[in-house]
Order: sequence, then C-alpha cells, then structure tokens
Amino acid sequence: MPRYFIRMRYNGSAYHGWQIQQNAYSVQQATNEALSKVFRQHIETTGCGRTDTGVHAEEFYAHFDTNGHLENIQGLLGNLAALKLPGIDFREISEVSPQAHARFDAISRTYEYRITRERNPFLENLAYYVYGHLDTALMNEMAQQLIGRKDFGAFAKSGTQVKTNICTIIEAVWEEKNELLIFRITADRFLRNMVRAIVGTLLEAGQGKRKPENLMEVLESKSRSNAGMSVPACGLFLTKIKYPYLL
Repeated sequence: MPRYFIRMRYNGSAYHGWQIQQNAYSVQQATNEALSKVFRQHIETTGCGRTDTGVHAEEFYAHFDTNGHLENIQGLLGNLAALKLPGIDFREISEVSPQAHARFDAISRTYEYRITRERNPFLENLAYYVYGHLDTALMNEMAQQLIGRKDFGAFAKSGTQVKTNICTIIEAVWEEKNELLIFRITADRFLRNMVRAIVGTLLEAGQGKRKPENLMEVLESKSRSNAGMSVPACGLFLTKIKYPYLL
C-alpha cells in the first residue's frame, strides 16, 4: 500500500490535543475524517507526536496508507482546504517509502514557548502573559545547563510510563521578538509535559525564586516535585520536525 506524509499546521485551542480519545474531539480525529471524505476511502493517520489540549503546531507531520496512488495531489489539497476545518491547515502531501514512520523516523523536534509581557487580546490563547520583572540573562544561563544527553525525569508528568527518561537536548535559548519572550528548545525526543515544566522552572529563576545552580539539583533528583510549575498549554508551539529524508 502506498504511504504518504502530510504536512500540516493547527491552532490547538479548540481541540483536545492531537491524539484520538473517547468523549473529546482531537486534531487526529478531525484529520482522519477530512482525509477519508476527500480521498473517498477510510484513512487513519499516525502523527509525529502527541500535543496536549490547547497546544499548537506550526509544523506537524502525519503518515497514512492508501488503497492506491493518489492522483492530482494539489487538487486534493484544495478539496481539503474547502472543508474549512477550524484551526487546521493542510500544507503538503508527499509519497514516502512504505516503511517511513512519522513518529519514529523523526531526528529532532523543536518547540517554542511564547510569553507576552503585556496584555494583548490578539495573543489570547497564543501566548502566556507573565507580569513583573524577568531576568532573561539568568534564565538563559540556566537553560544552557539543559543541553546534552541527560535524564529529564524531573520534568516529566507524574505517572508517565516510558522506557527511558533520557533525552538529548541540542538547543535551549530565550530570545526577545517584539513584545514576545520566546523559549526555543530542540531535542531528539521529549517526555510528556517536559517543555512546560522546564519553562516553569526557568521562569521561577527569572523571578528570583531559584538560583541557576538549582537546575542540576532538580535533574539529579529525578523528582517532578522539585521542578517548577507547569506553564499553561496556550503558549506552546511545535515548530519544526526534522527527518533524514525530508529537507
């Protein structure tokens, strides 16, 4: 069966995350229904990851199999756009190897967490408003300690069952862009709720509630209770997925 990757983006405000679940409408369910309708066959997608309720994606990949090769892909994309799914935009469809896997083949993922320093109604559900002074230089100093291959169990949601808490972080940096303060982090994999817990911990340092050296103590403890709060989902964006066969 031919396999395809679909590149998409979505505003997660109206959805209960990517993953299909009972009694809640997800991005995956909306995507499966749209593809099945336009392609006139039953389609089930496998996503590159699982975003939580209210989390957004500027770049997201999913793979799916079809009964035959798709014809006129640009026309199909136009038909998908005509459905006008709230908050979802399908960007590209590419045929890939039948063994290609949207989740397991990803080399790295990049997230951004966006903070606004002033109340802005046009950023509602798209950024987290933080009042008061933040020492961004100290937050960047602390963020650099995240880089490398480490056990990030202290930043994983309690009760999460995975084979390992080891992740390799390639980049972790705070940048100011207009009125936004943006934390960008890239890694080979992420644990559930990991980015939001890291941001919460760094914010506490920026507010003078933690010292930079405290981060290593948190990591070594492997205990979620020693890390900071989990910041709201609204400011989190999945922005980049890298594959060995997609440039």
